[in-house]
Amino acid sequence: MRTQKRFTPELLARFNRQGRGKGTFEDYLPWHRVGRGDPSSLGRSHLMMWRNRQRELLSDGEWVGFLFSAMLPDLDDVREQHPLATQSSVHELTLYNVGNSATEYPGTLELARQLGIKHPKITESGSSVDWQMTTDQVLVLNLAGTRELLAVAYKPNEKNLSKRQRQLLLLEKTYWDKRKVTWLLITPSLFDESVGLKLRETAPWALGIPSTQAEIETAARVVQQTIGHTYAYTLQAIAAELGGLAVAQRALWQGVWSAKIPSDLRTGWRPHLPIELLTAEDFRGLNPVASRRSAWL
Repeated sequence: MRTQKRFTPELLARFNRQGRGKGTFEDYLPWHRVGRGDPSSLGRSHLMMWRNRQRELLSDGEWVGFLFSAMLPDLDDVREQHPLATQSSVHELTLYNVGNSATEYPGTLELARQLGIKHPKITESGSSVDWQMTTDQVLVLNLAGTRELLAVAYKPNEKNLSKRQRQLLLLEKTYWDKRKVTWLLITPSLFDESVGLKLRETAPWALGIPSTQAEIETAARVVQQTIGHTYAYTLQAIAAELGGLAVAQRALWQGVWSAKIPSDLRTGWRPHLPIELLTAEDFRGLNPVASRRSAWL
């Protein structure tokens, strides 16, 4: 049973004392966490290990979105439940030693005033503090040695958003626009449900023990050589070359997720079905984060 049932000024103060929203890579601590000390999320929460840190995802949508993000070849870091500065602050890229640490950008309080939006607050027993808004996931991309950010929000259905929810999403988008960071609103309407399900099913192999480049290249070659054969036949052929079924599964699905084996993730993967390949462009189109599709507010 959770020790906290709702957000209070004291709870937000505790988040700050704990250093939430600070750090990079494996040292980053999300602002909202899955644990007894935090109020329950509205969705079903998920915990998963990735790159030496437990990832804390507050809904099925955030989980699937994270899996889409994990497919990006240039992904350097993911900051889930990233807090937005209420006051003017330096760019988030300065945390990665990128950019001008002297330049400040407006916080959510100033932007809310500019947009004519009431900034959210938390009040209890006469005490009131400004709510710390968050972005579900901020991706750090390393593009040919140059880092850039991609901010991603997830909602279960953009058509059912209330006026207030749309205002807050606009405030979030404006925050990132001012920082020249692309902001995406991802909803289930932007991707095939079967693709999200396939990522969830294959994530243990794709994000588990890393395969070597040689193993992935072997899997890609065998897939090309066995086009038209069943998934079971292809997997056994990979296993025969790599010395085991487990290493074959990892090499195959890490090859798929890295686009070296651009499999059609919309098709089934039962043993009697063949692996179907797509062009690189069509494979990328299955991923709303990679193709940077966004829902309208």
